[in-house]
Amino acid sequence: MLYLATNEEAKVVVAERLLGVGGTVSVQTLNEIANVMRHKFRLPWEPVVDLVERLRWLLVIVPVTMDVHTDGLRIAQRYHLSIFDGMIVAAALATDCTVLYSEDMHDGLVVDRRLTIRNPFLH
Repeated sequence: MLYLATNEEAKVVVAERLLGVGGTVSVQTLNEIANVMRHKFRLPWEPVVDLVERLRWLLVIVPVTMDVHTDGLRIAQRYHLSIFDGMIVAAALATDCTVLYSEDMHDGLVVDRRLTIRNPFLH
């Protein structure tokens, strides 16, 4: 979803296609999007807040609860993910997602026999 804020046309098309079918996103993902937009892309607050608010209207939002946090730590340790990625995976599992799209995680990784991580730019 972060690519909606870039000029990488091919990735924008993929992000728009994924948003068009709906989905679920964790609060952790929204935090990471805002952080990258502010610090890596050096964007002002207005487009950051605008994108996050659009995503909140288009997608189901999963909070980082204590259960998600606990499971996220387990997942990060077991699958050698960052803690932040573990939280994203745990949120996806908590809502019974079967596919998690991420460019940065391990494409093809199956977590707990229920969730497959896919890089949407490779498939």
